[in-house]
Amino acid sequence: MKIRKDISKTIDIETLVNEFYFKVRLDPVIGPLFEDVIQDNWPDHLQKMYKFWDSMLLGASTYTGSPFPPHSQMPLEQRHFEIWITLFIGTVDENFEGAIATEAKWRAKKMAEMFLYKIKYYLEHPKKYAI
Repeated sequence: MKIRKDISKTIDIETLVNEFYFKVRLDPVIGPLFEDVIQDNWPDHLQKMYKFWDSMLLGASTYTGSPFPPHSQMPLEQRHFEIWITLFIGTVDENFEGAIATEAKWRAKKMAEMFLYKIKYYLEHPKKYAI
């Protein structure tokens, strides 16, 4: 049985991100979407995700950028976000437990909800708002 501790260091963020994206890449539904966009730039993408989650969960302030615009150009629907969040929460639960692990799952859920809402809104109002 794996001993789970809370997310507390950058190495924990790297474990979370690496294991999560390993699952994403294997998923038959969302894997091809990510592969199509990221192609052979996985090392750069993973580095960016380390910084994003390190900033979100550990206050590292290393991430710069806006996570929504790249996702807005992908053909994402609710089912994709449901798979994404299931994989993310599963990865957190397999590896970590504690307050920051709980926060990671909450933040991921809120981000998925917001991204889906924004994508739907922009698709429904294409002339009013440019993505």
